[in-house]
Amino acid sequence: MAFDVDRQAALRLAEQTRELGRAYGLEPLRLQLRRITRGRLGQPKGWPNPPQLSTPWQDTISPTRYGWRQRAANLHGEAVFGVDYRVCRRCKLAWVEEPHTDPEYQRCGLAKAGLAALRTDFPRMAWHTLGGRLTDARPFWNSVSACVLGGYEQRDLCPHVERY
Repeated sequence: MAFDVDRQAALRLAEQTRELGRAYGLEPLRLQLRRITRGRLGQPKGWPNPPQLSTPWQDTISPTRYGWRQRAANLHGEAVFGVDYRVCRRCKLAWVEEPHTDPEYQRCGLAKAGLAALRTDFPRMAWHTLGGRLTDARPFWNSVSACVLGGYEQRDLCPHVERY
């Protein structure tokens, strides 16, 4: 019974992508410092510690990739979906990496909704991944890449985001 209630809550969560909280921290300032000094200053120390926001969906710094952001969904105070992303407005390219949905909430539309919300927030971008997809993930990528500019095909980072 509780399982069905949680899945119903996850299905509702997939429809709430506009209820988004954002946290930036020092990331934009650090990035500017790194660009100005050509990478000599502004290097992060230690692992990033993104805040846990109270909104159903959140957009924060990635806890595992410097210079990347993470779009995540929270249910009952726990992260049930997350994907790291990086955008280059200059090249009109964007990348997503390691989308993950808690196994209990897979097939509730959280990944599809989260990726669609990113495409809405960054229109006219061609979306890619860095590659390294697992064989059993092919059906997922085939499903979410339909009618997506770039089709989430593998592509290296552009020089604008790769350098710093």
